[in-house]
Amino acid sequence: MIAVALHSDLAPMLTPLPVLVPMLAAAMTLFAGRKPRLQRVIAVFALSVVLVASTALLRLADRDGTIALQVGGWGPTEPGMGPLGITLVVDRLSALMLVVSSIVLLAVVVYAIGQGIRDGDDRQPVSIFLPTYLVLSAGVCMAFLAGDLFNLFVGFEVLLAASYVLLTIGGSRERVRAGITYVMVSMVSSMIFLLGIALVYAATGTLNLAELSVRLADVSDGTRTALFAVLLVAFGIKAAVFPLSAWLPDSYPTAPAPVTAVFAGLLTKVGIYAIIRAHSLLFPGGGMDRVLLVAGLLTMVVGIFGAIAQSDIKRLLSFTLVSHIGYMIFGIALSTELGMSGAIYYVAHHILVQTTLFLVVGLIERQAGASALERLGGLAAASPLLAFVFVVPALNLGGIPPFSGFIGKVALLEAGAQVGSVLAWVLVAGSVITSLLTLYVVTRVWTKAFWRSREDAPEGHLSAARPTALVDNTDEAMDIELADRDDVGRMPVGMLVPTGALIAVGLALTVLAGPIFAYSERAADQVLDRSQYITAVLGEPR
Repeated sequence: MIAVALHSDLAPMLTPLPVLVPMLAAAMTLFAGRKPRLQRVIAVFALSVVLVASTALLRLADRDGTIALQVGGWGPTEPGMGPLGITLVVDRLSALMLVVSSIVLLAVVVYAIGQGIRDGDDRQPVSIFLPTYLVLSAGVCMAFLAGDLFNLFVGFEVLLAASYVLLTIGGSRERVRAGITYVMVSMVSSMIFLLGIALVYAATGTLNLAELSVRLADVSDGTRTALFAVLLVAFGIKAAVFPLSAWLPDSYPTAPAPVTAVFAGLLTKVGIYAIIRAHSLLFPGGGMDRVLLVAGLLTMVVGIFGAIAQSDIKRLLSFTLVSHIGYMIFGIALSTELGMSGAIYYVAHHILVQTTLFLVVGLIERQAGASALERLGGLAAASPLLAFVFVVPALNLGGIPPFSGFIGKVALLEAGAQVGSVLAWVLVAGSVITSLLTLYVVTRVWTKAFWRSREDAPEGHLSAARPTALVDNTDEAMDIELADRDDVGRMPVGMLVPTGALIAVGLALTVLAGPIFAYSERAADQVLDRSQYITAVLGEPR
């Protein structure tokens, strides 16, 4: 039985598509494993359909309000009771996350195809890359659509299971070692989340988010705080919030550029999305705001100081990823409409910019054969186009006006100033310092990798052009000299076009900052006003 609370006949057809289409496409590409060209067509078409469906859902959610779809069970038998089946919910926040995620997922898969998905030996089954990538896409979308804690957990587990495969694909020692760390941390996070689900159900008798938001009001303050703390630890690990972020810089840089890009852009933001839902829908009232503010500040500062200490661009960007998670936590913890608006806008900005920068690192490896700063130099002269595709998202990440990074940070700083507490002002100061240090970090990359001559690099003569497809055929590829490869300096159009497309979308956040930030404000108002979400799922109260 399917029951729908909505204002458009299109909504019941569109709502499950972001999950169903990638899952069906994953099965089709798995059966087409011996036909790589067909695999690629299926994958690109499926993710294009997801983008179209997500865009339509964004339009419907913004125009008509929150959409709730009950699948595989029974709707509420009376007002105020939660549905027994699977609940999918689309509001302005989840619709925005779906659209931005589908843009990134489509761009990255086109980039991976342009880079070259080629089979290795028997130990390197890279024909499973596209099926696994599509499963990851379905898991991400499932997490954004989930209307209950259990299906949010299922979405997490689907994307995490796929990420294990993508992270270790190729089987090199470095990737397996990083994969073990990632798997162990993710398992701990999942067990804590499962424990939190059990405790929440024991306290309330339901896992439906809308019904939980009503029933948790009758739970004692101490129990409610304990439940929130357990969920925050689980979500904080997934979002890489300090001190739960040490795993990320060691796990992401070893993966191929497309995998690292989609991990950096999306997976941590799924954790941020879960924190927003728990903070605003389940546990409003600011009971843990001071803890979140301190965690946000430490995440910013520790992350950016870690980035300063790095000499490899991938690790450097991994630390900046951790650092800028702190901005989002800052906005959430302020518990104001402007703070939430800034956090939502910054999430969209950061997904696009961070993904773009990791794709650019893949282009740098294709051009120069390395991502270590000691081995790089002269890239601006060798490839002005590569210099351009780096400098635009780098300045955006650094928060240079008028880019979207500057707009998002100004909104967060203004929100902190409006709150006016001592801790809020400390966060404002920390945000400014972090932004300046981020600009210093990306300037250092520009100076060493692009501006100086290659001869001045300490290890410039050792730079190797390793195969940059999703799997290295041999571990000795790192020792191949530049002169031994034919494709050094050749950046395929299939890699440049999706990178340029993401840069263009990132610039659109600047050019269209007015309407996009207005949408973020409407999304924040909807997130903070729980009644809209509750009414869409449970119906009008008697």
